[in-house]
Amino acid sequence: MQYYSLKHQAPSVDFRAATIAGQAPDGGLYFPETIPRFSPELLADLKTLPKAELALQVMQPYVGDTIPAAELARICAETVDFPFPVVSVTEQIAALELFHGPTLAFKDVGARFMSRCLGYFSRQQTSRITVLVATSGDTGGAVANGFLGVDGVDVVILYPSGKVSPVQERQLTALGQNITALEVQGDFDDCQQLVKQAFTDSAVNSHLTLTSANSINVARWLPQQLYYIYAWQQWQHPEPPVVAVPSGNFGNLCAGLLAYVSGLPVQHFVAACNANDAVASYLRTGDFAAKAAVATLSNAMDVGNPSNFTRILELFAQSHTTISQLIHGCTVSDATTSTTIEQVYQQTGYLLDPHGAVAFHALQEYLQSRPGQHGLFLETAHPVKFPEVVEPLIGQAIALPESLHELMRQPKQSIRLEARYEALREYLLAR
Repeated sequence: MQYYSLKHQAPSVDFRAATIAGQAPDGGLYFPETIPRFSPELLADLKTLPKAELALQVMQPYVGDTIPAAELARICAETVDFPFPVVSVTEQIAALELFHGPTLAFKDVGARFMSRCLGYFSRQQTSRITVLVATSGDTGGAVANGFLGVDGVDVVILYPSGKVSPVQERQLTALGQNITALEVQGDFDDCQQLVKQAFTDSAVNSHLTLTSANSINVARWLPQQLYYIYAWQQWQHPEPPVVAVPSGNFGNLCAGLLAYVSGLPVQHFVAACNANDAVASYLRTGDFAAKAAVATLSNAMDVGNPSNFTRILELFAQSHTTISQLIHGCTVSDATTSTTIEQVYQQTGYLLDPHGAVAFHALQEYLQSRPGQHGLFLETAHPVKFPEVVEPLIGQAIALPESLHELMRQPKQSIRLEARYEALREYLLAR
């Protein structure tokens, strides 16, 4: 498998080179030259194969011969060694719970897969690899946990000061060792832009071997297909599901679309957005325009110019007609997000986080005019990560999972950074 740049000004590379580089030298995202199709045998056995075996079969074509089969099998098994339950919420709607990993967020899948791939690749490197990543919430914690203690790899995480929850902040600032957190005086789009600039800075790249662990990196993006497949394993209805995805940088939805193109049965996708709805607007109008990010209750989705949208366009040959027929866009306000959390808890006992609430409402709205259909939404993070939003709505404290008790006692360690590229450049060149 070879990967090409979506800006088409850089040579194609294999999985190893694409993973280590993060993005192409011309600033484009890497994209697979061919999309593997699930074999009839795999589709026939999909409901019964063990999770680790499925992961290996899905990921092997993307990895090619850059990782030996036995090593890749180990990586896949470690990536998915926690549950991905589908939980019924209403008669029409179920939740695919993706918060049962070590940092209670869906990004554990991509971060664990990528960290183990980079750990393997770093054995062949003479220089250390520096993972440079921007986070709007959960990416940072998942990456920090996944890479903690990995030999030959350092991690530098940029996050927007005051715009992540207390649990999220602890998960990316309290680990120490090979993990450094830069607290940027700006929003996520500022953090993402700083990271993108660093990757095109020849002085920084000659000083450090940089890669990114955002969903721009193929090793973070591609394994997110897996939990859509695990949802299908558990699906009880004869027709495929409508799938609603809370969407910020659009790597998650794009991975689901990749699985669909490869042959996974999905009836329709719903791109559930908060006020940051550049893609939802495109789905309605055919015109894409980046917007300045707006702060919302669903902070991990506060992305005004989502990087992975270019991959969605590429996947469907830039066809707005094809894309808009497959994906329904929905914009959900903070007021509706809050009402949804409150009402769903009162009526069903199910506790949504703010991102899952956006997806639940979008799916419920879509299904209202389609009474015979059933759907699932991605519940991407544990509600305990958003106590200031959720607890006042349900009138009680959310019990802290046992795994977080020790972490929350650790001191925060971060370096404050202005939202100027010169400040980041100076820091990186001093490392």
